[in-house]
Amino acid sequence: MSEVPSTHRTALRGPVPATAGIGLRAPHHDQIVRERPPVGWLEVHSENYFADGGVQIDRLMRARSDYPMSLHGVGLSLGSADPLNRDHLGRLKRLVHRCQPALVSEHCSWGSVQGTHLNDLLPLPLTEEALLHMIGRVREVQDFLGRRILIENPSSYLQFAGEQLTEWEFLGELAAQSDCGLLVDVNNVYVSARNHGFDARRYLSALPRKRVCELHLAGHTAKHFEDCEILIDTHSAPVCDAVWDLYEFALDCFGPLPTLMEWDTDIPALEVLLSEAAKADRHLERLNALAA
Repeated sequence: MSEVPSTHRTALRGPVPATAGIGLRAPHHDQIVRERPPVGWLEVHSENYFADGGVQIDRLMRARSDYPMSLHGVGLSLGSADPLNRDHLGRLKRLVHRCQPALVSEHCSWGSVQGTHLNDLLPLPLTEEALLHMIGRVREVQDFLGRRILIENPSSYLQFAGEQLTEWEFLGELAAQSDCGLLVDVNNVYVSARNHGFDARRYLSALPRKRVCELHLAGHTAKHFEDCEILIDTHSAPVCDAVWDLYEFALDCFGPLPTLMEWDTDIPALEVLLSEAAKADRHLERLNALAA
């Protein structure tokens, strides 16, 4: 497939700085607004702010006045065979207009069947048919929003029979044919590589450099079943040393990029998140020093 020309209005690499950011989560709303900690940017889950108004929207806009912001969706179910939810899209477009985020992202996954939503981000079969479906869906969303979005790689625990593409081939073609950007979750790459036995560095090396606009880091949990181990993307722990090493490799592949420190369950004190973000900033500073 050949790459389609760029038609969307928003630049591929937005004004979020190439520094570490943290998620704006409910336990820290008031503290962040009150203390304005020294962090480069904030990410919010889009669906948490679909209300017409109220306290949550007020807090969001107060935080937005102090920090660049990214909207990260978890409920659009792009890979589903269900029609796209027009009400969801309308609320997302209103939120984009309201807070003017630098980046908007979603997942290469599905989570709904005939209107019933599952509480998970499920991977797609890596087939040509699924790829064409995703290309059409991403184009539709971008046309509706009037801007380019980023698509994130999922973590996965099982593989489908009859797959025709690697995940990195799938994402590369998706980006080329839909004119989207890519959000590379380094922890998800590591988790999936360990679970399925592929080379995480080969995965990262194969992605189109100019399409990668943001990175995510998170912690995971190891579970044991009989004689095997499976890694689960829980976002409930510090980033492990192996993922930090893979992050270094990702920076070598893609250059300095906005990097989110994700922590969504068992959320610690804000100071812990800021400490983890500072580690990412030190990696980014090393890269910048080498380039100087």
